[in-house]
Amino acid sequence: MDGVKVTSKVLLDALLPLVADLSRQIDDRERYRRLLHTLRTLFPCDAAALLRLDGDLLVPLAIDGLSSDTLGRRFRIADHPRFGVLLANASPTRFPADSNLPDPYDGLVDGLNDANSGALEVHDCMGCALSVNGRPWGLVTLDALGAGRFDGVDMASLQAFAALAAATVNVAERIDDLAQAGEQARQRAEAYRLGLEESQGKRELIGQSAAQLQLMDEIRMAAPSDMTVLVTGETGTGKELVAHALHAASPRAHKPMISLNCAALPDTLVESELFGHVRGAFSGAVADRRGKFEMADGGTLFLDEVGELPLAVQAKLLRVLQSGQLQRVGSDREHRVDVRLIAATNRDLAEEVKRGHFRADFYHRLSVFPIRVPPLRERGRDVLLLAGYFLEQNRARLGLSSLRLSAHAQRALLDYPWPGNIRELEHLIGRSALRALASQPVRPSILTLDAAALELEHPPAIASALSPQEGTRVQPEPEPPTGGLREAVERFERKLVGEALARHEGNLAATARELGLDRANLNRLARRLGLR
Repeated sequence: MDGVKVTSKVLLDALLPLVADLSRQIDDRERYRRLLHTLRTLFPCDAAALLRLDGDLLVPLAIDGLSSDTLGRRFRIADHPRFGVLLANASPTRFPADSNLPDPYDGLVDGLNDANSGALEVHDCMGCALSVNGRPWGLVTLDALGAGRFDGVDMASLQAFAALAAATVNVAERIDDLAQAGEQARQRAEAYRLGLEESQGKRELIGQSAAQLQLMDEIRMAAPSDMTVLVTGETGTGKELVAHALHAASPRAHKPMISLNCAALPDTLVESELFGHVRGAFSGAVADRRGKFEMADGGTLFLDEVGELPLAVQAKLLRVLQSGQLQRVGSDREHRVDVRLIAATNRDLAEEVKRGHFRADFYHRLSVFPIRVPPLRERGRDVLLLAGYFLEQNRARLGLSSLRLSAHAQRALLDYPWPGNIRELEHLIGRSALRALASQPVRPSILTLDAAALELEHPPAIASALSPQEGTRVQPEPEPPTGGLREAVERFERKLVGEALARHEGNLAATARELGLDRANLNRLARRLGLR
């Protein structure tokens, strides 16, 4: 703080508005924003952050002076020893300038010159653990780019601020608890950060855009009920994560959630997978076997790509949903099940009903509570939060101290239309980080991805369909034909089949159903066209 200590009057004047906020019902993000603003006023620094402890992770709730993607990062404590030191100490901790522990915020302080890599490293760092009701809650951190910036900081004043910060988060959590009811409310809150366990951490529903917050509201509304939910959205938007969030926030959360990808099974095996079979029901049925419905009894059954189900199976599913009774393949015995169904599709099922490819009665039974997952291009700056999540994953995977985006790279991510949505972003970050690292003559500590490293090109099918006027679609110019008729037909077949295979992620059965072809014929056609 440039040698200037915080006087009692300055401290009191700064803290009084925060104390007054404790009695007000304020949005959590605004409450935490005011907290960090006051922190930087009292203890001038280049960046500050408030992080919540979530198992072995630290989750940023608010930042001031750090890159926007920091909010999407999940810091594994084992990968960031400085955080471990701060959590282990009850008093504020300042790290010496020559500390050999890597700083989690290297390269993330906002507004830096990307070309000056020497300015990316934090040179003065301190923080304080926060406890709420006697249990560890998280951290507040302060960072500066210049060495010795915190020489004059009064640690007692920082400790007093940390106590108020703990009171602030305690009040915020209590207000949230009062606004929701009991154990179910806890489950709803948990759904916000719900994810599938992976080797690199949790997969979460991350985002602060209006579209994403509306999605979270719909999940909170639908989760406590037993209503059938139809989750729709483009490929790669995270429909499966929404299904898991619905289950985790439901009264069935303590029971199993069983998933089945309807597009991944041959038509002949779908009934057996759903309803089970008895010994001798068909060739290869050497023993009785429970189906997914029986496995999910008391819990939730998630049918992914439900639009791929054959019409005959749809009729049998409808009966199970209406009566709760099923028969295993090859058996006359009835089994009663209690299952909540969640289905997902990237198809327009209403249009499929009109075309006769989907049963109307089954569609209406599925879409009791429809939830649309917004595409990434409708989520604004959420793309940076999600990029931060994937950057931190790849930083750990590649053994780097820091993996960051340049300002131009952030702009490129925001401008891109994301036809492949979150899955495309995940693969892009991983691929770009690996290529950028391989291109370095000397392994860096901080790796910056610039716009060129991302290699983003606007897909012609999307970019050309949008006019300069907002949201106005124009017809793209057709490509002039070249070559003879045979070449033109082959080009058309390659484009049509290639796009269908991409939509179904290479699944032949699903692609064949969409194109109205026999699976074996499609396989031969794809090989002839060089697509397999």
